[in-house]
Amino acid sequence: MTLFSLLLVLGWERLFKMGQHWQIEHRIAPLLRRQRRYSLLHTLLLTLMCMALTAVCIQLLKGWFFGVPLLIFWILIGVLCIGAGSVRLHYHAYLKSASHDDTVAHQAMAEELTLIHGVPHDCDEVTYLRELQNALLWINYRFYLGPMLWFVAGGRWGPVLLVGYATLRAWQSWLARHKTPLERAQSGVDNILHWVDWIPVRLVGIAYALLGHGERALPAWFASLGDRHSAQYLVLTQLAQFSLARDPHRDKVATPRAAVSLAKRISLVMVVVVALLTIYGALV
Repeated sequence: MTLFSLLLVLGWERLFKMGQHWQIEHRIAPLLRRQRRYSLLHTLLLTLMCMALTAVCIQLLKGWFFGVPLLIFWILIGVLCIGAGSVRLHYHAYLKSASHDDTVAHQAMAEELTLIHGVPHDCDEVTYLRELQNALLWINYRFYLGPMLWFVAGGRWGPVLLVGYATLRAWQSWLARHKTPLERAQSGVDNILHWVDWIPVRLVGIAYALLGHGERALPAWFASLGDRHSAQYLVLTQLAQFSLARDPHRDKVATPRAAVSLAKRISLVMVVVVALLTIYGALV
């Protein structure tokens, strides 16, 4: 059921998911706005509460009408947690404004796309465009590849792990947008996601390494296996940049498009690998 649900979710996301209506970030925003404490314990409790509610729903739906309600629930959770409908709108708005040389508009959209990690102050245009590429690569991981891997790894409890991951993602984004860096640091959400993302980033990273300059990317990937301290954002984007280095861009439209094109290829590769492993596991 996992593979079938995942393929339906990805198909729905590509065809119909535009804007924030079908985003878990939008659905749990009222809950996030009511939070007044910012600590590691509070973040864990918030995440576990959402996961527990999902687990209860799965238990209640088991055995009803040949599993159809449970399948619908799986698909609904997948649609809410996988995909970046609103971020995709920001990306297209960026391309439109950049192609028309609307500096104010395209910089505003770039700030939306680089919300989590930002861009260094007073950097040159080449660095700025590289950081924009990195932000887009990370968005693809955070909204597609990371959730997809946890959904599959969870087996029959895939929606529970998926909701947990998406809740942490939504909480981090909400803090970055509405609260101070100190409150975000106190929440501990970045530290939790650092460890939650450790294995998925290495799995996605090997795909980037194989598509990039192997003689440079593969040693960097092997070095990352023993690296517990570097931010996962840096690990993933460094490996991805090896692939992008083969076709460098210095244009404010072509540069982000190159990153998105690479991210789409990696997503397709990961979906095919997951499908093959799932089918092999079912046959064996």
